[in-house]
Amino acid sequence: MDLRTTVHPEPTPSAGDHHADLVFLSGPVHTVDPARTRASAVAVRGERIIAVGHDAAVRELIGPGTEVVDLGGKLLIPGFQDAHVHPVGGGLELELALCDLSAAETAPAYRELISAYAAAHPQVPWITGGGWSLEAFPGGMPTREFLDELVPDRPVFLVNRDHHGGWANTRALELAGVSARTPDPADGRIERDADGHPTGMLQEGAMRLVGDLVPEPTLAERTAGLLRAQELLHGYGVTAWQDAMLGRAPGSPDATPAYVAARSQGKLTARVRGALWWERDRGMEQIPELLARREELTGGRLQATSVKIMQDGIAENHTAAMLSPYLTSCGCASGNSGISFIDPGDLSTYVTRLDAEGFQVHFHALGDRAVREALDAVEAARRANGRTDTRPHLAHLQVVHPEDVPRFRRLGATANIQALWAAHEPQMDELTIPFLGAQRAAWQYPFGDLLRSGATLAAGSDWPVSSPDPIAALHVAVNRRTPDGPDAAPAFLPEQRIDLGSALAAYTAGSAYANHLDDTGTIRPGMLADLAVLDRDPFDGPDEEIAATRVLQTFVGGSRVYAADDA
Repeated sequence: MDLRTTVHPEPTPSAGDHHADLVFLSGPVHTVDPARTRASAVAVRGERIIAVGHDAAVRELIGPGTEVVDLGGKLLIPGFQDAHVHPVGGGLELELALCDLSAAETAPAYRELISAYAAAHPQVPWITGGGWSLEAFPGGMPTREFLDELVPDRPVFLVNRDHHGGWANTRALELAGVSARTPDPADGRIERDADGHPTGMLQEGAMRLVGDLVPEPTLAERTAGLLRAQELLHGYGVTAWQDAMLGRAPGSPDATPAYVAARSQGKLTARVRGALWWERDRGMEQIPELLARREELTGGRLQATSVKIMQDGIAENHTAAMLSPYLTSCGCASGNSGISFIDPGDLSTYVTRLDAEGFQVHFHALGDRAVREALDAVEAARRANGRTDTRPHLAHLQVVHPEDVPRFRRLGATANIQALWAAHEPQMDELTIPFLGAQRAAWQYPFGDLLRSGATLAAGSDWPVSSPDPIAALHVAVNRRTPDGPDAAPAFLPEQRIDLGSALAAYTAGSAYANHLDDTGTIRPGMLADLAVLDRDPFDGPDEEIAATRVLQTFVGGSRVYAADDA
């Protein structure tokens, strides 16, 4: 049924002062309230919802100026909120003419793309971009010689798909002064050959050695990237998000100026919570700067009230912090248990102070040791400051020791899940499971255990690391299979599936809680009218078809910010 809006005549003259500006009829409406109630109609005046109920009652609020959306059986839900995303980086990858490898999967395909890009851009001083997959190379380790054959005379630096490693050619390493004598930074690793010479692969904090030389995008480019990202996210029904990195971090330009520019131009239509970047090579001396930045940046639809602490890396390159060592390819203990980027004692001190200053702390915690260290820090803050409303949350949670699962509820720490990663795919099956071992591999992405323990779940995409589409993430959370995977593929740890209602609540009310947007995330009177219209009710179909659902319209504060061509 067509969802174009119509204007209905005023039902009675006396209703004039009570008319709605926007009405949705002929639902269903999935409210995501605690009882998971359903309605068929919603009325909006100004930015807020004024009525939720059934068509007959809500029709009384329709006047001559009321815009009416006939849902015709399509599902109305609260707008999605992404609790961990990097929109400026994602938008820049779409906006700029960089060397984009994200559509390919193999080393020969990368060879063709890099060669073609270099030939088509002879005047570009640096060849940058990325999006390549670790599993395309043995052990996830491409070499500088591969790039030297294609581009011997210009520096090349290509960030991998998960943005935790960079691939450099010899010219880039030379310009950066990276040699066999260069020590590994405390928060990263230079991959080396048997003689100690750099192979071209820089992990985590080592990316800065070359990345700091790469020309940064201009303010205009960053702002255009943000606006491109906002348009894309609205098209996926996303009305608010938490930017997980406001500041200069390895391999990423600072997104902050783009938000300031978009806000000043009146173009920031989403509600944004910014997580200020904690510089892990510094300590408490940066807290006054963070307080000043919070004061400076907070206003309108941008609130810089969170601090992002990245405690470890990723499992695929063995920088995620584990309680016991990774295994070698022969199944023996390797002696490497990953990197805790911040000393655990210092982490507790920093988090306690940040909590006392009213900051939310947003942790990157992927390995089981990093998760435990983050929870220990939250516990120290609770012990020192009491149970404040700072709402700390831990993102990624790839490996969680079973003893730590119930601590989320006890400490009031939100579990911020990236559901798209909880599936069998080459990076999981070839670069992760064999090096974790059977026991730890079974502790991955324990969404079901966290939910059953009473933890609050929020959800995010980590785009551009993975797709920003919340519906694809819902599909994986419920099925533990990727939407585009083979039908015969086994579900990944199927006991950790969660139901669609819980997954949707995580991506709406749960993320709204994490974002301190308490008047969003559910559909009830008094809430902001941040809403999305889906092309079907995915609760009515089989779980295997959730990913086929599309967003038709998106509203922020009652204003339409996206409409599909067939809406």
